[in-house]
Amino acid sequence: MASEDAPTKTISDYEATLSKADTAVASFEKDDKTFVHKLRNFLRRNPTMIPALVLLLSIAAFSIIAPRFLGVGALSTVLKQVTVTGFVALAQTLIILTAGIDLSVGAILVLSSLVMGNLAVFSGVPVVFAVLIGLVVGGIMGLINGLLVTKMRLPPFIVTLGTLSIFESVKLWYSQSESIRNVDIEEKAPSLLFFGQGFNFGGASISYGGITLILFAAVLWYVLNHTAWGRHVHAIGDDPDAAMLSGIKVDRTLVSVYTVAGLICGFAAWIAIGRVGSVSPIAFEDVNLASITAVVIGGTSLFGGRGSIIGSVLGAMIVGVFITGLSLAGVDDYWQKFAAGCLVIIAVALDQWLRRASQ
Repeated sequence: MASEDAPTKTISDYEATLSKADTAVASFEKDDKTFVHKLRNFLRRNPTMIPALVLLLSIAAFSIIAPRFLGVGALSTVLKQVTVTGFVALAQTLIILTAGIDLSVGAILVLSSLVMGNLAVFSGVPVVFAVLIGLVVGGIMGLINGLLVTKMRLPPFIVTLGTLSIFESVKLWYSQSESIRNVDIEEKAPSLLFFGQGFNFGGASISYGGITLILFAAVLWYVLNHTAWGRHVHAIGDDPDAAMLSGIKVDRTLVSVYTVAGLICGFAAWIAIGRVGSVSPIAFEDVNLASITAVVIGGTSLFGGRGSIIGSVLGAMIVGVFITGLSLAGVDDYWQKFAAGCLVIIAVALDQWLRRASQ
């Protein structure tokens, strides 16, 4: 009787079909990435590889087009030619890493060189103090750029476009549009020409400026990759809002970046005096574009957060190789500028291609 009185258990249609359901665990097939995808990720992780390969290919190509190019004399000439551009490119790299840009680096360089030259040659100030004052002037101009960017919240392009005109006006006023001749520098302040001197090694003429560029780039590479300040610079360029939320003092770091860039341009002024042998208020008018070209070709992203100091030096070398190689091949100047412009466009297009690797 008990079994007859017990309630009957009912099973819904859904529960009845559960026993027939597939019990296999979900699985995902391995996504075999293509060679192009792997190559893009590799180049993104190692941005210096691109300019290094381009430099080697350029040297190989021009050695075939113009056999004289492969001589040690031509290669040492390239290093001498890009020394000033290389230093300015180092300053430009710091700023572009923060997703900014500085159009006034050339004016900072020239004004600093005018201060050094006038103080040492015409005012009788010892060369050491004249150089230090020139460095301070460069740092102050960089500081002005940094304060305008951070305090007034203006785009770096607009700020430095304005200060470019201001600094150029100041340099013309300060110099009265007059140059300082080589004979005056050699007579009263020969130490200003130090970085233009050098020594012969294996038939090649190596300048002290070129050696200093390599050493300085190595030090700056270490600072950017192995110090907290360097990590902050990369973080700000990658995402300033995330950097601020993580505790990084974004404005302070940006001001320091522009100030350091100004100091580097001030030091490049001393290099430039030795390289040219004189000081002119209208010298190095194309160094702004040349520095940006070297940085972009060197693998530094114009959108910030990714780049390489060594790559910028290699980028400057690539520009020098193209100009020297085309000159030895008898190519006209306007085609040399055409080739430089093509390099910039290709480098930016490659940067966009590499950026899609992280998406």
